[in-house]
Amino acid sequence: MPLLFEPLTLRGLALDNRIVIAPMCQYSAKEGAATDWHLIHLGTLAMSGAGLLIIEATGVTPEGRISPFDLGLYSDETEAALAGVIARVKAQIPAEGMPRFAIQLGHAGRKASSAQPWKGGGQVPEAEGGWQTVAPSALPFRNADAPPAALDDAGLDRLRTAFAEAARRAARIGFEAVEIHAAHGYLLHQFLSPLSNARTDAYGGSLENRMRFPLEVFEAVRAALPDSVPVIVRVSGTDWVDGGWDIEGTIAFAQALKARGADAIHVSSGGLSPLQQIPVEPGYQVPLAKAVKEATGLPTIAVGLITEPKQAEAVLAAGEADAIGIARGALYDPRWGWHAAAELGASVTAPPQYLRCQPSGLRHLFR
Repeated sequence: MPLLFEPLTLRGLALDNRIVIAPMCQYSAKEGAATDWHLIHLGTLAMSGAGLLIIEATGVTPEGRISPFDLGLYSDETEAALAGVIARVKAQIPAEGMPRFAIQLGHAGRKASSAQPWKGGGQVPEAEGGWQTVAPSALPFRNADAPPAALDDAGLDRLRTAFAEAARRAARIGFEAVEIHAAHGYLLHQFLSPLSNARTDAYGGSLENRMRFPLEVFEAVRAALPDSVPVIVRVSGTDWVDGGWDIEGTIAFAQALKARGADAIHVSSGGLSPLQQIPVEPGYQVPLAKAVKEATGLPTIAVGLITEPKQAEAVLAAGEADAIGIARGALYDPRWGWHAAAELGASVTAPPQYLRCQPSGLRHLFR
């Protein structure tokens, strides 16, 4: 059995294999509510052959959405819309061939109120449907952006509660795992990095202080969920900027998360500063996942230009990660898991409607 197709258990959740569809924003919600686009999108990815499907960054408050078109999970209306999509997808695909469903909960902080990427991605002014953003400190992401409002104690309390309530809603509508978004320059990452956190209170300054609010959010989410539901944390291993967040801080953060009951760390990088200099190449973030895994013993998910099945298998064989995140590659090839199984000599479960597509030379592929 190829390592990529060996099972993996996170807390009480058994995954059929180690392929993870990483979260990918679709910028296609209506007032935070899932639409028919999400039904098509998630229905397609649910037939990818992956073991775990993590849906896109979902705002825990309206102002926490990256864009006015992002998913939210902060009201009965947004909960009902997303519940309907997930239920309809699960009703059509054989349970034995469907990935487990997880949701990524986040808050965009100073990077909120942004336009859709295909419309430039810049900050949307309040006069044009945007909103006042919030952050650890009143430091904008870009010089041209309106400064965010620095969060006060009441704001921090409100956001802890919002993360916990979104987690309860997620469990209620059938999500089997929750990922907390503390990467890519969004709010929790903004607290971690000295480039975006200039606070002088208990939430700024030292590494211990900068980790404090993200750890409090983790504790609130963990306490809000049934014990059997794993909590994953998405981190940026480095800002790729001198003087910014780095792998040493990431390891310290991961160790603190482990002590509080985290089940896995999903290791990405960058996103906090326009000054980042990223050495993009195949597997460029894998060493970050390896460093976290070796230092903490926590299961890690490696992601970032891992596009080929043999490349993914090699990462696992070298012990650099425990699972492989596939993102844009799964949009380009929605049957990535099927094709990986064919190449590596494994098998997947396909819907009966698709059994006739099995190539004649690959009679082992569908089980």
